[in-house]
Amino acid sequence: MNLDKLINENKRDRGLEPFPVSDKELCDRYEQVYTSAVNDVLREDGLVYQTLPKDIMPLKEGMRVAGIAFTVKGSKNLTLTNEMEYRAQMLEAVSPESVVVWDTSGDDESAQWGEIMTMASKRRGCRGAVVDGGVRDTDKVLSQDFPVFCKYRTSNGMLGRFRMIGYQMPVMLGNVKIFPGDILFGDIDGVICVPRDKAYGVLLKAEEIQKNEKEIKQMILDGMTPTQVVKEGGYF
Repeated sequence: MNLDKLINENKRDRGLEPFPVSDKELCDRYEQVYTSAVNDVLREDGLVYQTLPKDIMPLKEGMRVAGIAFTVKGSKNLTLTNEMEYRAQMLEAVSPESVVVWDTSGDDESAQWGEIMTMASKRRGCRGAVVDGGVRDTDKVLSQDFPVFCKYRTSNGMLGRFRMIGYQMPVMLGNVKIFPGDILFGDIDGVICVPRDKAYGVLLKAEEIQKNEKEIKQMILDGMTPTQVVKEGGYF
């Protein structure tokens, strides 16, 4: 059995190429567009399965976040030994302009994110968190003005229920494979993953869509019928 191709694909996160602009500028500009525009650009490139599960939504309406994926993998586990030490090691590895993304292996009981993780990550320059699981200390997370996207809220902590397996490794949320260094972008319509090697080009096209849609909206405000708008190159 020759697994070289599969192994090489799972090493796509190694040797990350820098973007043509700073990480901060790239992420700030993504936060000025919207997920629908990014989704449409990815679809044009044949990438039609880049949206994370639809029940991963912002903890509070109006939250938006874009950042570089810092991946974490875990699963249900009762083991307690060295769990806190490994969790601390992970938090100290979080880098500026990142979004921490948790692959929970389908956990439906524990909170993988809370007040203290928010504080520690924010001090590292992290921009937000995307959790395929739960959040607790909700009011204290919200008070820190830190964008979090998750499936549910619960008072259950991880210890004795859930355990990290590793971090900065390829993970999978729903049908979307996420590599460290990819771009995660979330708004009121959910979260989308943009492969790193396409992130800058996708951003430029999404910005162009946003500009074009301002013109289409103006056509409608000026009294054009939908048919006239389409004839002028618009769309709905």
